[in-house]
Amino acid sequence: MNIIRMTGGLGNQMFQYALYLKLKSQGKEVKFDDITEYEGRKSRPILLWCFGIDYPSASKEEINCLTDGCMDLPSRIRRKLLGRRSMEYREKEGCFDEQVLKKEPAYLTGYFQSEKYFKEIEAQIRDAFQFGKQIWNGLPKEQAEKIKDYRNRIEKTTAVSVHIRRGDYLENDVVYGGICTDSYYRKAIAAMKEKFPDAVFFVFSNEPEWAKNWIADNYENKDDFIIIEGTTEDTGYLDLFLMSLCSHYIIANSSFSWWGAWLNPDKGKVVIAPSKWINTIDMRDIYTEGMIKIKG
Repeated sequence: MNIIRMTGGLGNQMFQYALYLKLKSQGKEVKFDDITEYEGRKSRPILLWCFGIDYPSASKEEINCLTDGCMDLPSRIRRKLLGRRSMEYREKEGCFDEQVLKKEPAYLTGYFQSEKYFKEIEAQIRDAFQFGKQIWNGLPKEQAEKIKDYRNRIEKTTAVSVHIRRGDYLENDVVYGGICTDSYYRKAIAAMKEKFPDAVFFVFSNEPEWAKNWIADNYENKDDFIIIEGTTEDTGYLDLFLMSLCSHYIIANSSFSWWGAWLNPDKGKVVIAPSKWINTIDMRDIYTEGMIKIKG
């Protein structure tokens, strides 16, 4: 059996689930460790339910078996004398790691952020990541109507999704700094306007007020921009839903907007991405065929 350690927000969870489907297509038994990183009060929500996905969860005993984490006295003494006998395999760097698809049994940790892990079963992945009626369940009427209004506006225009991620990215400047800069967004928006003069830019950001001010400072025609508001991290799937309906994309160095663009199956879509993804590791395999890379 293999266990995939689930980690991160919805975008990362989707990459990990795509790997799950790939391993299952190879005939392997696979479960998720959705305990280790999601037990605390401050943990991010698991949002795969928005696609109607139900996945098999590994028990603590199964996790301990693969990671040699049992805390009974004989196991602790053996580890003290002979060392840990863990079956954990950590994805190498940020590029496609073929060993991830070969290891068994294994406790797999990583982000698996490359289409190369699942390109061969693309149709199955697209079928899995379909938004259903469940995304509207429990939403306040006012919020649901607001999202549906955004959807209608997107469907009636040449909609370009623009993802501006701040917050936690600003706190980790060593990893993310100097990539999705003002210059990157100005260049990308100019490139989209040249290709699509009637483009309307739908801006998704975890700091919408900052995005409003940035647009006011840089662009005279405010009608070209619509700021998506009213969503939170717990309802981030609504942003992803709206992104997927857009025609073209200016993505951040984020798995979330990567999936927003990928979920649109149109071969004619234009996707602009930052030429560097992360400062500290090689992420060349994150890019899909046809992406236009722009330096910040």
